[in-house]
Amino acid sequence: MHNKMSHDAISVRESGEKLPRSLIIELLLKKYERLPDTDKKLFAFGPVYLGANGAFAGLIANSLFRRVLNVTQGRITSCLPMAVLPFLTTVALYNGVVSNSLMSGELNCPTCALIRGGVVGAVSGGLYPILLALPVNAGLATRYNTAPMPEKGNILRFWMAVTQPIVRKMSFVVILQALFGVFLSSKHYDIYVKMLKLPETDSEELKE
Repeated sequence: MHNKMSHDAISVRESGEKLPRSLIIELLLKKYERLPDTDKKLFAFGPVYLGANGAFAGLIANSLFRRVLNVTQGRITSCLPMAVLPFLTTVALYNGVVSNSLMSGELNCPTCALIRGGVVGAVSGGLYPILLALPVNAGLATRYNTAPMPEKGNILRFWMAVTQPIVRKMSFVVILQALFGVFLSSKHYDIYVKMLKLPETDSEELKE
């Protein structure tokens, strides 16, 4: 049987025989190793930069909520999860929906790649830190009684009133994260296309 990875991963899927996913990943990894170091570093560490921005957004959101709720206690207790969780979530989500999909040959639509990157940047690296900061600081405010808590019937309205101004202040950060996610995914897709165009020097070893 003679199976060969074409320069277009879509044509592989449309050919008479479909390559196993494991073989596609192996072929792409071989091509990845032949890329210039700058491309390999951008592909490998790009999600880390996006995650670091998410961590920074988490710290900003945490600071804004602490200021509104007059929370001065538990600074390390609140800052640590607000930096670590957005970072880990953003890196994992970006790798899952963009990087790994590219390296398995399953993401062959440039527009889809850009949309995925933008959504990950905006949601995981921007909105998620805001939503995470709310319960963290609400718990501290309740524990240390730093702000008057609403009655049971007004809880939702109270927290919406607290959160809305912070969301408005953080909107610029969310937009920047979305744009950075789009930029990063566009660069990663360009690297993916560059991998597909590399000559297949190792194809003879993969013949069955």
